[in-house]
Amino acid sequence: MIDRPFWRARLKNAWKRAPIAWLSGVRRVGKTTLAKSLDGARYVNCDLPRHRQSLEDPEYFFANVTEETVILDEVHKLTDPSTILKIAADEFSHLKVLATGSSTLAATQKFKDSLTGRKRSIHLVPVLISELSSFGKIPLEDRLYRGGLPQRVLDDSDDPEFYSEWLDSYFARDIQELFRVNKRSEFLRMAELLMRRNGSLLETTSLSKETLLTRPTVNSYLEILETTHMIRRIRPFHGGGRREILSQPKCYAFDTGFVVHNSGWRELRSRDCGNLLENLVLDELEAKLHSLSVHYWRDKQKREIDFVIPGRNGTCQAIECKWNASKFDSRNLNAFRSLYPKGANIVVSNISIPPHTRRMDRFEITFTAPSNLTDILSKLATR
Repeated sequence: MIDRPFWRARLKNAWKRAPIAWLSGVRRVGKTTLAKSLDGARYVNCDLPRHRQSLEDPEYFFANVTEETVILDEVHKLTDPSTILKIAADEFSHLKVLATGSSTLAATQKFKDSLTGRKRSIHLVPVLISELSSFGKIPLEDRLYRGGLPQRVLDDSDDPEFYSEWLDSYFARDIQELFRVNKRSEFLRMAELLMRRNGSLLETTSLSKETLLTRPTVNSYLEILETTHMIRRIRPFHGGGRREILSQPKCYAFDTGFVVHNSGWRELRSRDCGNLLENLVLDELEAKLHSLSVHYWRDKQKREIDFVIPGRNGTCQAIECKWNASKFDSRNLNAFRSLYPKGANIVVSNISIPPHTRRMDRFEITFTAPSNLTDILSKLATR
């Protein structure tokens, strides 16, 4: 079993603040394996009828738990999961409860209570760059190509059927069961189109035309895809300027392997790696700096900063992703800093040397590998 100490620490920290830790993430991202790695835990697989039956009298069940932790895996399979979790939190607060699911807590009408004040949410993302050493000596290019689901990280063979089989399972077990979507081909066609457009501006009208779906249907599917963590929408950062993009989000796929598969790439070019590197940086930011708000910046002249993190006193950190650091061009940064002069400038690239700062034009710019990014940002946040 691969040790994932960062995520175990996230769970322990969540339990310091609330009795329930809600662990969500896409299918096969490692939720069950992580849950089973916890010591002193009662494991309940809510996908199994006999385990669901044991929770029909939740007060009796929790009263007879001798372990300090209860794991309710696939908790959305229960008829009334929110009531069971509420009883656990209110009547048996000495227990640590871990509930897992593929989507956010309020994904279905089954969750009649949001459990406000009783839970902390953790989104388990694909394998982080900082975790790769635990999975073996895997080159960064291989992580980009295979994606970050643990099964693919550990398998160095080409397996195109993995992705199509995963999508079939995702639709049958998550989309149909939770959201009652019956148009499989239309839904998956839109999902695959978004993966091919990874990191692009989200255009609802264009999606509607290409998928032959109505705009309300497109918007409904986008909500479902985001709720089940298949996509992430990043909102633009702006000060209300007329030349800035004010509302149109960018859309990222949840995993680089699915982008590669749906794009039909047999090998990665430098520009492909640069695009996919943005996904890995976004994963690192979400996992390790989850309390911060992440945006992008773009003006109507198409000058863009990949990620912007607002800070204190009008500062904002600008993050650019460039596979080859030597090809970084500071023109976009110049345009951004003419409007927002305060904050750090960071270029994330495929380098093997420690983070270092160089002066380019009138700016100091820190160049770093992805694995060091969050440490740099954490230090900035404490200033």
